[in-house]
Amino acid sequence: MLVGLIWVVQILVYPQFLRVAAADFKDYHQAHCFRISLIVGPLLFLEASSAAWLIYEGKRTVPFLFSAGLVGVIWLSTAILQAPAHTRLMRGLDAALVRHVIRTNWIRTLAWTARGLLVSVALP
Repeated sequence: MLVGLIWVVQILVYPQFLRVAAADFKDYHQAHCFRISLIVGPLLFLEASSAAWLIYEGKRTVPFLFSAGLVGVIWLSTAILQAPAHTRLMRGLDAALVRHVIRTNWIRTLAWTARGLLVSVALP
């Protein structure tokens, strides 16, 4: 689910930020952050807890362990790059910052895509 969601966000949602009028952006962005967190929050919890549970239960193949490591990459990217940028965007439209969000979100997009592929190989 997160692989599909991140591609929708990367290709559709974030580029649309640049099409919102500056006067409307603050409200638009705050609504986006609230609503997307209702979807992403539970999925992140399920992803991390299921990976931890599978490792605990003995799923320690290289592809699976590498895919679990990508969860860390995704969370670090979120904490270091995406969350601070979204916090700054709460104050209003900054087109350069939106472009930064789009550009740096490729880290999460590619990491989740790789994770999805690795998990599909590791969990027959």
